[in-house]
Amino acid sequence: MRTKSMINKPVVCLRNIFSLCLLLFSVLLLPACSKVDDPSLYPAFDPSQVEAPPKKPAVNFRKTRNVFWGDLHIHTSLSFDAYTMGVRAMPDEAYTYMKGGTIEHGMGYAIRAERPLDFGAVTDHSEFLGVAREMDPDKSGKNTLREVMETGSPLRITFNFFRTIYSQMGSSETRKETFGQAGMEEVSLSAWQEVIDSAERHNNPGVFSSFIAYEWSSMPNEDNLHRNVIYKNSQVPAFPYSSLDSDNPEDLWDALDQQRQQGMEVFAIPHNGNVSNGRMYQSVDFNGKPLTKAYASQRLYNEPISEVLQVKGASETHPVLSTEDEFANFEIYDQRLASDGGLSEPKGSYMRDALRTGIEFSHSEGFNPYRFGVIGSSDSHNASFAVEENNYHGKLPMLDGSAGLRLGESLLLPKSQNRGGRWSAMGLAGVWAEENTRASLFDAMRRKETYATSGPRMTVRFFGGWNYTHALLEAEDTLEQAYAQGVAMGGTLSKTTAESLQPVFAVWAAKDPIGANLDRIQIIKGWVDSDGNSQERVYDVAASGNRRVGVPGKLAAVGNTVDATTATYSNSIGATQLAAVWRDEDFNPQQEAFYYARVIEIPTPRFTTYDAVTMGVSAVEPISIQERAITSPIWYQSE
Repeated sequence: MRTKSMINKPVVCLRNIFSLCLLLFSVLLLPACSKVDDPSLYPAFDPSQVEAPPKKPAVNFRKTRNVFWGDLHIHTSLSFDAYTMGVRAMPDEAYTYMKGGTIEHGMGYAIRAERPLDFGAVTDHSEFLGVAREMDPDKSGKNTLREVMETGSPLRITFNFFRTIYSQMGSSETRKETFGQAGMEEVSLSAWQEVIDSAERHNNPGVFSSFIAYEWSSMPNEDNLHRNVIYKNSQVPAFPYSSLDSDNPEDLWDALDQQRQQGMEVFAIPHNGNVSNGRMYQSVDFNGKPLTKAYASQRLYNEPISEVLQVKGASETHPVLSTEDEFANFEIYDQRLASDGGLSEPKGSYMRDALRTGIEFSHSEGFNPYRFGVIGSSDSHNASFAVEENNYHGKLPMLDGSAGLRLGESLLLPKSQNRGGRWSAMGLAGVWAEENTRASLFDAMRRKETYATSGPRMTVRFFGGWNYTHALLEAEDTLEQAYAQGVAMGGTLSKTTAESLQPVFAVWAAKDPIGANLDRIQIIKGWVDSDGNSQERVYDVAASGNRRVGVPGKLAAVGNTVDATTATYSNSIGATQLAAVWRDEDFNPQQEAFYYARVIEIPTPRFTTYDAVTMGVSAVEPISIQERAITSPIWYQSE
């Protein structure tokens, strides 16, 4: 195993948070400020008005799978960055929110999701877990930023507190002075136990599944290589393996391999490849050496899925990488999480590019390091999942916890420094599993029968085979036939003996029951040409209205009914359901290939448009977005 001694310095992400704190407090530590009128802060949280999670019936076992909705990326006050940005909620409150209950936002108002989730995980940073909260002499103190905004008074909490936290993270000596001879270990061990206990308390098989989990937060050279580590059951380590042990993902995989030998079932989920500066899915290993078959095998088993839609942007593809894809420019956030604020290199940072790199390796080297499925999750640092455009409450309270902050209308950060308005209200994980239990969901994620959405809960099925016909969509036993005659999303089609056959894909989608209609279904294909270079193409395979697919020319836009002055839209366009059986007429059996489906909604208001109506100001561009679902791929393997 590649090991390192304990690193006696803060991880880079904490240094970034400290820089943001410095900028924030340089604005707030003024003699006095004008009062800010921000209607999104009201009404203030009233404990007597709290709504408990609604009662949900258990979902019955289904051989052909049920779709379950979840978020495997939520932070609480046990994360250093969340606590220093105003979050005080604990894991129990996060699970209460996931299950549909009301909790208090860090800015002091009530938040509640429109609908509960089926599963979720608290994924607090393992680095300095629980430490910032423990160092605060007034753990109950909150809403200080709200007070500034309401009264115009200076911020009462002192900058020295944050400076002290940062300096005491800086060396083993200062940490031991603060926490005793054991350093931070006892504090973090206690916090990890709270994470475990809370997940155990809220796990209710059949109704709600809570996973024991954490985030490994590696930031080498300020490039994001974070992973969420998810355990199948209550067999978990005494303490998480963190980037303080090593910032090399290969060392994390070694640690997880060792845990499996001890009976722990676990995998890791990479996220925010979009801000990895090309390092999340690169063509060399962490140390710049050529990839090997052993590397590919270890990575594939440890990371069966990647998170591609979340608050800090989409990681499906980038307009620079997919120049012919008219829907590639969706919620792009490519500013590195670095002190210089530079842009992230697109190549090696996005899912589709990684899949293309993978089939190139398969063609030239005989192994594929990037055969992964996809999910979405929020990365909320508010002990909640903030994915609803009309019910968005931000990622970090002090940066984007109100409509005024997100739009740059409040007294805090200037618009040029405002990340909150450029972040996104997304995403969710859709998982096709037999039942709502940890084991069934975990197994479904390992086989990659998953998809990501930007927030809406559209139902999407995607299958590939050799003998599907259009009659499949009308059959009484459609799903039974689809599974029997092919593979579901996440699967692999083996080379057929009859080389004249072409792969056929069955896809169907239904709109979110309380959301927008559907615009179209697309299938994205990537393949390796005769020179060993990967190519890509987007096919429109189903469309709403009278628009015809499969004909020369670009499919016409569905239209746009969004009214920015009221943040409303109409379902007078689009379709409630779409389906297709599509044959790849361009198929070459000698070429490695992958296929995945993308379902696009009609335009709806972006959260910033809702914020503008709340604040009584003009909406900023884009006023509308086309929410979407992205499925895990199906691969064709020529050998």
